[in-house]
Amino acid sequence: MFGFSTENWRRPASEVSELMTLLKSYVESDLARLEREGVRVRIIGRRAGLAPDILEVIERAEARTAHNHAFNLQVAFNYGGRADIVDAARRYAADLASGAAAPDGLNEEAFERYLSSAAGPPVDLIVRTSGERRLSNFLLWEAAYAELVFQDVLWPDYGPGELKAALDEFQARDRRYGGVDVDGVLAAG
Repeated sequence: MFGFSTENWRRPASEVSELMTLLKSYVESDLARLEREGVRVRIIGRRAGLAPDILEVIERAEARTAHNHAFNLQVAFNYGGRADIVDAARRYAADLASGAAAPDGLNEEAFERYLSSAAGPPVDLIVRTSGERRLSNFLLWEAAYAELVFQDVLWPDYGPGELKAALDEFQARDRRYGGVDVDGVLAAG
């Protein structure tokens, strides 16, 4: 889920304040249920500069659900795909400078470990609501082979029917990851 982007700080202060209040409200109303149902909550994005009360909410949600394994709920908060790639490059550069990484050891798989989403599973499906037809700086690296579904429904109105439609569309896709299907066997393209 995309909760708040690095670009959202450009919105009016009153709107930013309301979005922060919404985060706290959602965590307060849903955390016990998520914990009970086995959902693990992970928040990706920059934490530097967030207010102490927001950091407390994030850390509490992650700590209370850290033991869960039924479902992963990854929320991008104070997140931007470009910022995440730059932050990953900085972490790699720091490891390079300290000797913890070697220049010839960098490949796509190694670089992915520096992204904030590294502990999560690969992204298979991205559903974009609101009728927009863009990624809006969301999971740019991770979206490379994700299937994209665009739906003309606003997020507050999103429900089980919309999710089922997105999953049905996803299941109908032919996922080849850049290869070609030759007689039912995936081969390099």
